[in-house]
Amino acid sequence: MRKSLGDPIAEDLRFVTKAVVGEENFVDMYPNRSNNYCCGGGGGSLQAGYTKERREYGAFKVQQILATGADYVIAPCHNCHSQIHDLSHASGGNWYTVHLWTLICLSLGLLGPNERSYLGPTLQNFCL
Repeated sequence: MRKSLGDPIAEDLRFVTKAVVGEENFVDMYPNRSNNYCCGGGGGSLQAGYTKERREYGAFKVQQILATGADYVIAPCHNCHSQIHDLSHASGGNWYTVHLWTLICLSLGLLGPNERSYLGPTLQNFCL
């Protein structure tokens, strides 16, 4: 999605994200939009068995995430979510990884307690 659909889709995702979390809580990465770094988890990399190589490639994303100082990283797809979550643990990062749809459901009050177990402490008990 990052390269194929480009900046117009990235702007749509930013609009939704800011509407859900509040513009004051949104921290963008640099570079961003269609110039953002790949996390290294797509294209079958997560299942390929080359964990060391996948994590080495993901070091660019780790540095990019750490530069934001963010506690949460929002991932639009399952592969990115799994890779970024793994990179946090493997690198000693302290961020939580969440799907965008999870935040949308949480903001609408549709996320049950059993669906919050992987969220960090700030979001586990969030209620509207």
